[in-house]
Amino acid sequence: MTKFGPACLIFSLLSLLPGTADARCKDDWICVDEIRKGRDVELRARNLREFPITYTLSISARNYAIDGPDTVTGTLGPGESEHVMWLDNRGGGNRAYYRYRYEWTVGHMDANHDDDHLYALPYASNRAYRVLQGYGSRFSHTGREEFAVDFDMRVGTPVHAARSGVVARLEESNSKGCWEDHCGQYANYLVILHTDGTTGEYYHLDHDGVLVEVGDSVARGQKIAVSGNTGHTTMPHLHFAVYRAVEWGMTQSIAVRFQSEDGIISRPRRGARYQAQ
Repeated sequence: MTKFGPACLIFSLLSLLPGTADARCKDDWICVDEIRKGRDVELRARNLREFPITYTLSISARNYAIDGPDTVTGTLGPGESEHVMWLDNRGGGNRAYYRYRYEWTVGHMDANHDDDHLYALPYASNRAYRVLQGYGSRFSHTGREEFAVDFDMRVGTPVHAARSGVVARLEESNSKGCWEDHCGQYANYLVILHTDGTTGEYYHLDHDGVLVEVGDSVARGQKIAVSGNTGHTTMPHLHFAVYRAVEWGMTQSIAVRFQSEDGIISRPRRGARYQAQ
């Protein structure tokens, strides 16, 4: 699922003035600055927030030479900006143009996850909930979602942090759940950035069901939300996974291990109930 939609921008050289600059920004998170020197253009990506983001920018152009690949993926640290590419005008005059699109997501594409780290189950201690889908479940946990876990939780069930981190993003305004292709836009979610650049993500939360704010530090086991039935879903449940950022605003789930009262869970099984410590 693409969490955040693409930006597609078309820009004509006819509207440019040499020596000027322009910016195209998205979601108050990232800007692409277009810095013109004569008829040549430098594109720079700029992070507007205090969290790392990974972006991909792709360009097509006529009568411009590009000083490298036409698709670039990179990670920007908090408040950072970086050069993406130069566009060298080759004398096309009014016929020269370029267009680009870009997407982004929270997290670091080179995140080095500690596979020995033990996660808490994402609910209250001494409680147990049935696993609806474990790793590799064929219904919807394949590809980028292979290592996600769905827990059978009634609407309003407390959700607890599986790992400590900082709240990077949240949505809690939605109240709709459905199974059509467009239903993902209705999901309420919470994204917690971990110290290694991965993110712990909690989906299908209840309307007004997030109990923390962006920028808050949260501790392992802290109550952070209540579960719901919003977004791309057929029944109330909590979707939890740890992700590494990849290209085109996507994320790739990572296999993690959970600590339970019964020991270490390396591969959550569909139908099992695990009691949280």
